Amino acid sequence: MAVKHSVASSSLVEVIDRILEKGIVIDAWARVSLVGIELLAIEARVVVASVDTFLKYAEAIGLTKFAAVPA
Repeated sequence: MAVKHSVASSSLVEVIDRILEKGIVIDAWARVSLVGIELLAIEARVVVASVDTFLKYAEAIGLTKFAAVPA
C-alpha cells in the first residue's frame, strides 16, 4: 500500500482573507528582571479583523450604539 502525502499550501492572500474573515487576537506579556529588579515590562494586545467582523461583534456587545453617526 502506498502512502500519499498531501501538502496544503496557502497563498498570502488566502491567509490574509482568512484572518480578516475570522479575526485574530494576539496577547503578549513579557517582563525582564535582574536580581529581583524589574528592568522592562511589555504588554501588548493586538486585534485584527475586518470592519464587518468588528461591527458584528461590537453590535453583539452593545458598542455600536455609541459610535452611530446620524445620516
